[in-house]
Amino acid sequence: MRKLDLTKQEREVVENALDHWRESNLLEANKVDELKETIDEKGFEWKHLARYAFWIALVSLIFAVFSLFADDALVRFVERFYETPNIVFCLFFAGLAVLFYFLGFQNKKRYPEKTFSNETLMLAGSFSTAACIGFLGQVLDRTTSQFTLLFLLSIIIYGTLSVKLNSKLIWVFTLVALGVWFATETAYHSNWGFKFWGMNYPLRFTLFGLLLTSFALWGQERIKPLKPFQSTSYVVGLLYTMIALWCLSIFGNYSDFDAWTQVRQYHILYWGLLAILLSLGLALYGMKTKDHVSRDIGFVFFILNLYTRFVEYLWDNMNRTIFFLLLAGSFWLVGRWAERIWRKGN
Repeated sequence: MRKLDLTKQEREVVENALDHWRESNLLEANKVDELKETIDEKGFEWKHLARYAFWIALVSLIFAVFSLFADDALVRFVERFYETPNIVFCLFFAGLAVLFYFLGFQNKKRYPEKTFSNETLMLAGSFSTAACIGFLGQVLDRTTSQFTLLFLLSIIIYGTLSVKLNSKLIWVFTLVALGVWFATETAYHSNWGFKFWGMNYPLRFTLFGLLLTSFALWGQERIKPLKPFQSTSYVVGLLYTMIALWCLSIFGNYSDFDAWTQVRQYHILYWGLLAILLSLGLALYGMKTKDHVSRDIGFVFFILNLYTRFVEYLWDNMNRTIFFLLLAGSFWLVGRWAERIWRKGN
């Protein structure tokens, strides 16, 4: 039977319809399963191309601004603003943020199908908000206590805007600001040291990521205004957890670089094993439950952790030629394995 090449959204609609027909006894269960096997997701989606194009456009715009500042004539022009009070810049970026949010909201109402152009305006507004809060910190002289309060203020602003404008992109900024606030708040209470309650930054953020992921899975759906952002919180929480755990597997729970350099890696092998087991478990869970997010993140970090251990334990104990030959061979095997799975899926 010929396969249907559908987008992810189209596939969900068709599968829901098939499930409904099975429950209504319009189709036999084995026929529904057979039809589902013929559905395949498109290998290339123009939707993804549009998203990346808008992101590249925004990054290019930022680089263009930095390039302009490298021009001598422009530098001399900008130097005239050095004496401008910070409150002026604060108000300027506040007005710019309001303008971008207004344009994004209006564009979203008039052209809801233009997802990525609307989100790009929201992203520009988010950057302007961050600049506004930064200059506000300069106005307040950024004392130690006010420093963490500014990040808390940014969380409130981003969270409110993401709910009011129904923007998942701004919600990502909310979670990033939450992570920055967590880092600065714990650093403040540890007198700006690297350890808080005996935990360095990687260990702290591993727990932080686990708490955020748990909240996304079992708590966020009960809060009606935050329910649309549940999947976003789940992804960001997993990334916080896996990135922090990967760093923990390399540096251990050490806060002093000199002390870490004196320690052999096998002394902190248990962190590496934990990272490998958790990423593998996440991948297997994703495969079993058809959770593509946990499956993909789990496999990426499983391979990343394996190769990290490979480099840690063999780089200093093996001839460089043999090392790179083994590395090349292992990547070739991974490529063959991935290709076989891809061919089976098609």
